[in-house]
Amino acid sequence: MKKKELEIKLECLELYTDPKLGFEQYATSPQIASALLYTAYMMGDLEGTVYDLGCGTGILGIGAKLLGAERVVGFDIDASALRIAMKNAKKIGVEVEFVLCDVLLVPNTVRDKKATVVMNPPFGAQKKGSDRAFLSAALRIGDVIYSIHNQSSKKFVEHFIKPHRITQVYVMEYPMKKIFKHHKHEVCYIPVEVYRIKKCE
Repeated sequence: MKKKELEIKLECLELYTDPKLGFEQYATSPQIASALLYTAYMMGDLEGTVYDLGCGTGILGIGAKLLGAERVVGFDIDASALRIAMKNAKKIGVEVEFVLCDVLLVPNTVRDKKATVVMNPPFGAQKKGSDRAFLSAALRIGDVIYSIHNQSSKKFVEHFIKPHRITQVYVMEYPMKKIFKHHKHEVCYIPVEVYRIKKCE
């Protein structure tokens, strides 16, 4: 499947019906998701098990399955988001497991710890440091991690994940749509960085 084909399929997915500000439920755009996933695919990182942390409505996990991942499991704390994710997987015709679980408890629930993690964690705008829980969980369950962060977060992430390392950085424009009352513009483009993190042996 070509990157553009993946993006078109992901554009058909249903978004949040009642996004929660406290969870920073900003939907990952099909453009961002397809770019991240296609990079992982070309790197050979989607061949086995893929874990999607804070999967929301399922776009990253579903996309990973479309690109041939053997097994995909999405984790989220919000039951309503998972219901939409299950509906989306069924609509696309892929098998993805969805688990209702706090990210802090994810490492205790997985059996395959030789996996790739994909995630769009909270940036910490509502709860400072909330991205740290996602990075910690990802490092405990994955060999390779793809994670989206605010631009200029590289120094913090590098320090937090030591002795593991960032192997690639991709700069993208994240389309933040108007979904909460405090938003003033219909769409605001936020510069973000996608990191590919490789754990040390």
